[in-house]
Amino acid sequence: MNLERIGESVRFLKEKGVTNPQIGIVLGTGLGNLVKEIKVELEIPYEQIPNFPLSTVESHSGKLLYGVLGGKQVLAMQGRFHAYEGYSMEEIVFPVRVLKQLGIEVLLISNAAGAMNLDFKKGDLMLITDHINKFPFNPLLGKNENDLGTRFPDMSEAYSNDLGNKLEVIAKSERVVLNRGVYISAEGPMLETPAEYRMLRTLGGDAVGMSTIPEVIAARHMELTCCAVSVLTDECDPDNLKPVKIADIIAVAGKAEKKLTKLFVGLIEQI
Repeated sequence: MNLERIGESVRFLKEKGVTNPQIGIVLGTGLGNLVKEIKVELEIPYEQIPNFPLSTVESHSGKLLYGVLGGKQVLAMQGRFHAYEGYSMEEIVFPVRVLKQLGIEVLLISNAAGAMNLDFKKGDLMLITDHINKFPFNPLLGKNENDLGTRFPDMSEAYSNDLGNKLEVIAKSERVVLNRGVYISAEGPMLETPAEYRMLRTLGGDAVGMSTIPEVIAARHMELTCCAVSVLTDECDPDNLKPVKIADIIAVAGKAEKKLTKLFVGLIEQI
């Protein structure tokens, strides 16, 4: 990790006009259209930002948007980075560290995930209440940067109970199904075999995906408040597993995004 590289990105964005962001948003696979609700003041492609990685996933636009949503100044990442793209953990979480240094206090995260809990249905949403990190590495390995956070960060409440409770109230008022569950990571990019789904469910996972956990670990290291929601794009029943195409996953995520947008906008208004 290089604090100078983070500082260079922060200075560039401040010079562009990013001055007082309150909330950061990370948008996952098929979920980039939430930005239509943002009154955008600045739109900056990742390739213009010093030291930023570049998104290689087709469904991730690769832009940083600054503007107003729900009466708050927000910075939205329209596209994230994954281990399966070949990025290191440090590169994956670099933007989150930049957002923190720019001033955000809350990080909202979305992702597309497979539903392993057989009570959950494709197209539903899941509030992430906890996670199990199955990546072989994490972004805090190596020398600790005390300017970012403590050597041994507490993870007893990685996902804010307060924000989660607020989101559940909003979901009820909007008549949106919002399950609660544990998110478990997989490296990808391949989807899991039936035996792997059985293993991950036995470990305690309700949904499985290829992102989010490194971002949350880095965020909590910096004492950012986190709230994350998965869009459940496929049903992972190992005894009745059907082939899944990425185009189908993106399509389901796109349809469910309207529900997620309602929840995030309502939550931002209450923060």
